[in-house]
Amino acid sequence: MAPQANEVIEVLKRELASYEDRLSLEDVGQVIEVGDGIARVYGLDKVMAQELVQFPGGVMGIALNLEEDNVGCILLGSDEAIKEGDEVRRTGRIAETVVGEAVFGRVITPLGVPLDGKGDLDASETRPLEVKAPGVMARQPVREPLYTGLKAIDAMIPIGRGQRELIIGDRQIGKTALAIDTIINQKHTGIRCVYVAVGQKLAEVRRLASTLEKYGAMEHTCIVAAAASDPPAQLYVAPYAGATIGEHERDNGRHALIIYDDLSKHARAYREVSLLLRRPPGREAFPGDIFYLHARLLERAAKLSDELGGGSLTALPIIETQEGDYSAYIPTNIISITDGQIYLEPDLFHAGVRPAISVGLSVSRVGGSAQDKMMRQVAGQLRSDLAAYREYEAFSQFSSELDEHTRRILAHGQRMVEVLKQKQYLPMSVVEQVIVLFAGTRDHWDDVPVDSVATLEQNLLAWMHDKHPETIAALEQERALSDATTTALTEAISAFKDQERVLGNIPGPETDSKREQ
Repeated sequence: MAPQANEVIEVLKRELASYEDRLSLEDVGQVIEVGDGIARVYGLDKVMAQELVQFPGGVMGIALNLEEDNVGCILLGSDEAIKEGDEVRRTGRIAETVVGEAVFGRVITPLGVPLDGKGDLDASETRPLEVKAPGVMARQPVREPLYTGLKAIDAMIPIGRGQRELIIGDRQIGKTALAIDTIINQKHTGIRCVYVAVGQKLAEVRRLASTLEKYGAMEHTCIVAAAASDPPAQLYVAPYAGATIGEHERDNGRHALIIYDDLSKHARAYREVSLLLRRPPGREAFPGDIFYLHARLLERAAKLSDELGGGSLTALPIIETQEGDYSAYIPTNIISITDGQIYLEPDLFHAGVRPAISVGLSVSRVGGSAQDKMMRQVAGQLRSDLAAYREYEAFSQFSSELDEHTRRILAHGQRMVEVLKQKQYLPMSVVEQVIVLFAGTRDHWDDVPVDSVATLEQNLLAWMHDKHPETIAALEQERALSDATTTALTEAISAFKDQERVLGNIPGPETDSKREQ
């Protein structure tokens, strides 16, 4: 049926009413080369560095190389559907990711796409992936402790809010385990956590998320995942996306912790991207700006001044070494940027000392200023005692007869090694750590069998909570060991040991004499 004249007139009137006399200009280029996650584009003369550009099929890219006659872009998706001659459009937006409340409790890609099957993100706020780090005047010294819940770290290698502490060691000796325990320990501290998984299998990321769910830590954690199967561009931008999410918390006066697991894979991904973009290679084929790559990332961790809200972003980068070679190119670069390192030693790990922290090679350049006074009081001599123990232990292997002084140092050191051992997923509160370390450093375990120390430690904590809650309350309130608290702790531990002797958990003098006979 032919349309009526009045119908045509009505349609024309509606179209004329909605007509806007505006000229829309789009900057469009053409793909001249594509492959291996890289595309070269001709015609985007006004594109900005780090700008998002759109390829056919909705694949996004980032303009990285701005050359005279073309633009080198890294692709954040598959290049299979992209071919020579395809149109590329500018977006006018610098590479960015979503931030805010909605990302916590979720697993997302570096650009904020959910991976956990829990639906879309209800987030409207975005921030650029790369921003300038806070200057000197915007910062304040690191003074507030960030406790990991691990006795060996909190006592000897303290971490403060705003610090950058490197975790370094060979593969499969507990680097990620330290990070997970630290996240679990922030459940009741109000510190938000961002875990950046670079180059890991998605199955590993899923396992990590379920572990955090199990221990009630996923609510305050955001996992930014760039899987091993993703293009190298995703691995390159992932740590910057995580830093952006953490910075949003820091800039709003809150406290955040970010873990980069790991920057070795990040450096290799950047090397791959750089070589494909034909940037000149340097040492070990890494580009010349590899140091700047990590420096500009880690400098974003800071404790802001009170005028700027006093928020903090603490960074725990992880580096994987090959055969214990911590003097390689990337490890030494990051050691020089960070405020200390926690070195995990393979020999200790295989000997059953876990966490396998090397006292001699680990250091915190913030030191006691990131500890409560009570922790400084009980852990002051711990590093030197353990160092002496390791030295005497090595010496004793060549001697059959040892003097009393040497035997005493070895006996005390063996028990302190047992005290510092800790099972995974069981971080301890600061007060519990102080009680356990007080018993160890004040020689209360020196007369008990080495293999009984771990059991007695747990029994002591239960005894203190049950029989002496007032001492625990005093420690939580004062955050220091006063004369009265020291006396109360000493008496409580003595009474506990008397009870354990009665129960047969600690051998008494008679048992010792029979053992000697």
